[in-house]
Amino acid sequence: MNTEKLLLENWRVLPLDKQIEVLEFVQSLNAKTASKPRKHIKGIWANLKFEITEQEITEAKQEMWGNFPKDIDL
Repeated sequence: MNTEKLLLENWRVLPLDKQIEVLEFVQSLNAKTASKPRKHIKGIWANLKFEITEQEITEAKQEMWGNFPKDIDL
């Protein structure tokens, strides 16, 4: 069963006041998530005083994902 259906099934059996409480909680989570601006990775690393090249990034990706199975069943 997917998360949405599970959530709805559990929500529907709650009394109205608790349904409203759950709704307000979800809305507050959405507001917190939406209000956080994402920082560009260069901005995060700016004060670390090091340089990384595109080639180094490519090599790291190949090293990390090189042996990852390409035919996984979901």
